[in-house]
Amino acid sequence: MGARVTAVSSNATYSFSKPNRESVTLLAGLGVEGDVHAGEKVKHRFRVRQNPDQPNLRQVHLIHEELFDELAADGFAVAPGELGENITTRGLDLLGLPTGALLRIGGDAVVEITGLRNPCRQIDGFRAGLMKKVVGRDASGAVAHRAGVMSVVRQGGEIRPGDAIEVELPEGPHRPLKTV
Repeated sequence: MGARVTAVSSNATYSFSKPNRESVTLLAGLGVEGDVHAGEKVKHRFRVRQNPDQPNLRQVHLIHEELFDELAADGFAVAPGELGENITTRGLDLLGLPTGALLRIGGDAVVEITGLRNPCRQIDGFRAGLMKKVVGRDASGAVAHRAGVMSVVRQGGEIRPGDAIEVELPEGPHRPLKTV
């Protein structure tokens, strides 16, 4: 079975977790319709305080469901939407994608990967000790962010659990993901 959506989540108010939905609608250049983080300009409260005019590179947050399996093996029960993601996936190495990769989701939607999610300390408020599981060091000693990827909406459309995901890699040399 190929890459697919396993859950979709959104929330109109600021909160760490987002409730699951039957579907979400992506709006080109904005994000998830009705979600607090939708917009052309940055919506994350910390980033707004830094510079409210910066572009919103975090319109849609995606997490691979395989992370939840790994966390469960370490004693952390986490379900889709609980880490604030909008789209939960299975069968796709999100963290291995290059910057600029396009994900075609369902019938119409297209998101462009902008970078890695840089989780905040709220993650330890959700589950004590969880931050060390999603931000650590790789074999070379470099910081490894594992809490999903961020993206912008290039083409809108409705997304539902079960929708297929197709990857289109950018041309030229691939740029590795950095935190956004």
